[in-house]
Amino acid sequence: MDPTRLFLLISLGVLVRFSHGNESVLKLITGSSSPSLDPTRVSQISWKPRAFLYRWFLSDEECDHLIILAKDKLEKSMVADNESGKSVESEVRTSSGMFIQKAQDEIVAGIEARIASWTFLPIENGEAMQILHYEHGQKYEPHFDYFHDEVNQKLGGHRIATVLMYLSDVEKGGETVFPTSEVEHEGIRQPKGEDWTDCAKQGYAVKPRKGDALLFFSLHPDATTDPMSLHGSCPVVEGEKWSATKWIHVRSFDRTSQKQPTDCVDDHPNCAAWALAGECEKNPLYMVGSEGMAGSCRKSCKACSSSS
Repeated sequence: MDPTRLFLLISLGVLVRFSHGNESVLKLITGSSSPSLDPTRVSQISWKPRAFLYRWFLSDEECDHLIILAKDKLEKSMVADNESGKSVESEVRTSSGMFIQKAQDEIVAGIEARIASWTFLPIENGEAMQILHYEHGQKYEPHFDYFHDEVNQKLGGHRIATVLMYLSDVEKGGETVFPTSEVEHEGIRQPKGEDWTDCAKQGYAVKPRKGDALLFFSLHPDATTDPMSLHGSCPVVEGEKWSATKWIHVRSFDRTSQKQPTDCVDDHPNCAAWALAGECEKNPLYMVGSEGMAGSCRKSCKACSSSS
């Protein structure tokens, strides 16, 4: 099979691997035998960077559910400092957001499983899902999802891929733009009329549509970083924008499954900063955990018993 075709099929999540005797076989599965995924809804939008758009990846009910989980827990979004790796405030990112505990409920767990099936990347390599809210004029200037600091790279390695799910329609603006991407795909230049913002005209861009999901890779197939994965969220001009982001690493990011709910440890280098910002009270499921499920920042939240 042609390598480009093979990679595209893997990116679409329509190949499964099984053993036959001593041989490993790749088998193409159709939408009818994989009801949770429909490869006919996926289109390759760019090869530099590698990016794919899945129409109606989420149902309206799933989108609304994620918004409800986040709506009263939003805080100003932070960015990772390039030197220390700590979360800091920055005018390059003016949205608000929060993290949802992995497998917090059946709907969240189902979405995470679907993401793993589509991307062919393990669930345990993913971070907790982040819900973001952009109001009028809010944006996220172009940035990379891979890391420049060593602190974040030690926990799961680089982010290899990002799945960005749009939870609402936006009347105007809020496009996801790749400003250094190739402006043509398969010899065709992306048409952009007056309904696109000037920000979105800098490179290939995707309009936010409720239920759609954008998958793009921050690393090349040889695991080197891809500078063409530079991307940003254009300012919202009319309406508001809700989105959910799933970052996926090259190694397991899921340390919580390896410890007990009472263990006194932090899983993320930013736990202390999040605790100071009040996240222990505002987002207790993710930070502290619950009976039977360990939180990610128990030490910083001072949720440890005297015997821990």
